[in-house]
Amino acid sequence: MNGSELLSAVAAGRVDGLLRRLYGETEAARRRYTALIEGLLRGFPECTGDVRLFTAAGRTELGGNHTDHNRGKVAAASIQLDAAAAAAPRPDMTVVFRSTGYPDVVADLADLAPRPEEQGTTEALARGIAAELTRRGTPVRGFTANADSTVLSGSGLSSSAAVEVLFGRIFDSLYGDGSRSALEIAQIGQKAENEYFGKPCGLMDQTACASGGAVVIDFADAAYPEVTAIGFDLEAAGCALCVVDTRGSHADLTPDYAAIPAEMKAAARFFQREALRDVAPEDLFAQAAELRKALGDRALLRSIHFFEENRRVDAMRAALESLDAAQEPRHKREALEAYLALVNESGASSWELLQNVYSPRSPETQGIAVALALTRRFLRGRGACRVHGGGFAGTIQVYVPLEDLDAYRNSIEQVFGAGAVTLLRIRPIGAAELRF
Repeated sequence: MNGSELLSAVAAGRVDGLLRRLYGETEAARRRYTALIEGLLRGFPECTGDVRLFTAAGRTELGGNHTDHNRGKVAAASIQLDAAAAAAPRPDMTVVFRSTGYPDVVADLADLAPRPEEQGTTEALARGIAAELTRRGTPVRGFTANADSTVLSGSGLSSSAAVEVLFGRIFDSLYGDGSRSALEIAQIGQKAENEYFGKPCGLMDQTACASGGAVVIDFADAAYPEVTAIGFDLEAAGCALCVVDTRGSHADLTPDYAAIPAEMKAAARFFQREALRDVAPEDLFAQAAELRKALGDRALLRSIHFFEENRRVDAMRAALESLDAAQEPRHKREALEAYLALVNESGASSWELLQNVYSPRSPETQGIAVALALTRRFLRGRGACRVHGGGFAGTIQVYVPLEDLDAYRNSIEQVFGAGAVTLLRIRPIGAAELRF
């Protein structure tokens, strides 16, 4: 439908049911999408024809901290924080992407070859995604989009992956039939980030952002991971999920991030394997002394974390499935307690074995460790907490009893500032066109 018709449909509440599924409410979401449509029509008056609405979720990692790059297992979920856009097709090969708070992105798709000078830019992502879709049989043209993102940048909630799968879904809906799977949209985004953006990322972020709901992702086959949906309704069990932004800087942390997969893969090569997934845990422990001499203690500790975290993801899945199936309050409580114990184990393992709570090059800056210590003191065993995402700076993930949420927010924000705590809601839709 054209822009005016779409505005009328949103104002009339025709999309309210879908907005409620995405965000848990309708009024603020309706205002947001109305503003996106109005901004598109006002800023780009040539967009008088077909106008559509799109969303791509951010994601929260539930378990499997730093396991995907060695073909491990991850539990993750799409969240209500997202990248959203009003978009219209163009007759030419130009992508014009306007996003609140950022300069306009303009990419000419007449040439789809990688451009080294574009590495690290949104233009590179647009070009790379268009190139991969074309290679897969969907010749694309340009589009004009007015977008907005509520995914906190640098929070470990995957703001960049949300934009990638948003682009993929826009291209596929406008110039394909819109039916490409979440996994394929994720793979297309990853390829663009690897080969055009210049970042050798894994596939976990894009897969979780595109999929919707809570999922367990098994990267045994890294190119075609197995994605399994799982139930995740903590609120029904009396628990809130949130992240705390410690307001730490991610500047100069690249060497710390890169060292984790490098050391794990070095341990795999010690056993003449490409990834730790191909190493038997018993072999690691049997040759621990030799591995220490060859690679040092941290590589051994991080490898132990990999195997224990992989096992934990399976246990988390079982606990969440039990929670989802439980009917009696006692059984729900037992399943929730089992799950939260595993979350705490994951947090302890990341802190003690993986060692991604602070940079060893800047021991005077330990915001993540402070947040974890204060949270543990507040919860006193009644919830759970863990480092979230890549680590070293950024956010922690916290499970708080609903009745304690306000008190926890007040307590932690005295240290990290107003707005540091963000409540998360797991949403059932990942990357999609809003059709109604």
